[in-house]
Amino acid sequence: MAGHSQFKNIMHRKGKQDARRGKVFTKLIREIMTAARTGMPDPAHNPRLKAAVNAAKAENMAKDTIERAIKRGSGGEDGAVYEEVRYEGYGPGGAALIVEALTDNRNRTASDVRSIFTKNGGSLGETNSVAFNFARRGSIVYPAAVAGADAMFEAAVEAGADDVASGADAHEVATDPDSLGGVRDALEARFGPAREARLVWRATSTVPVDEERARDLLALIEALEDSDDVQAVHANFEVAEDVMQRLSSG
Repeated sequence: MAGHSQFKNIMHRKGKQDARRGKVFTKLIREIMTAARTGMPDPAHNPRLKAAVNAAKAENMAKDTIERAIKRGSGGEDGAVYEEVRYEGYGPGGAALIVEALTDNRNRTASDVRSIFTKNGGSLGETNSVAFNFARRGSIVYPAAVAGADAMFEAAVEAGADDVASGADAHEVATDPDSLGGVRDALEARFGPAREARLVWRATSTVPVDEERARDLLALIEALEDSDDVQAVHANFEVAEDVMQRLSSG
């Protein structure tokens, strides 16, 4: 992982993102549909679908809505087919960004993402232009209340995880991509369903950003996350914790 302070940056951002729930269901439904289409429609035999369903349940999505999304994705009902697309670029302060999207229209999404970068002081690059700043990792997130830091660390390591970062609000368990499903299953057997379990792009090196640039950078990230097509935004910026708290609460 990129370090404990970077974990706190991610958690502060996640907290602010969670407070803006207007588009959450749209993104979750797309992920459920895509997971059902690319694998088996049974969450018990499709790790990606299981993670998507658990995330939907954590947001109190109705059971029939989840089942309908699975049915649409697996071909049981007519529905759009969403394609996974990745965009890369730079934001204010020189921070590298990877944007993951699910889209039924590549041209529309590419145009929207490029426009958001341009309007918010960033620049969209070519594929693999910033990926060297990141590594593909498994990430499993639990609320801090489910266990103490030591207990979570011991359980995660025993399950085969590489590392655990614990903060006031959450634990994030880092795994090798191939180990994500096994570690998640072992932890869920002990602590219950994870709040989040997915593959992420984790920064291998970070760029320090001052408060002014951080404000502009967060505005860019929030604008990207507001797009219906964007599923996740990963960045390699580093901001002092007190600054990040002020910006996240503003």
